[in-house]
Amino acid sequence: MNAPHVILTSKPGQFSTVAGRGLQPIEAWEYWFGGRLRARFVIARLDAETRIEITDEAPPRPVNRIPTRLLPRFATLQAARDEIACLAVPVAGADTRLVRAAV
Repeated sequence: MNAPHVILTSKPGQFSTVAGRGLQPIEAWEYWFGGRLRARFVIARLDAETRIEITDEAPPRPVNRIPTRLLPRFATLQAARDEIACLAVPVAGADTRLVRAAV
């Protein structure tokens, strides 16, 4: 059976998410709205249960360690891509883009 995929989200100026051991980043996407980067999504293959670190960017920069068992899972890479496409829905009259980025 293939390993499931998860989506890790970071929002510039708010929080960043880092993959732990057991997660293999596959590809990344950036969501731009109104000319500003609003979110970065990383699709990662879940090879083993682990924790992800979510760091708040506001002082004192608290770190939360969340178990991967709480994350939605996707059976295929394409299913994870489809989910990101749903999260980054174009807004009528607004400049919105979903752009592939370096991992």
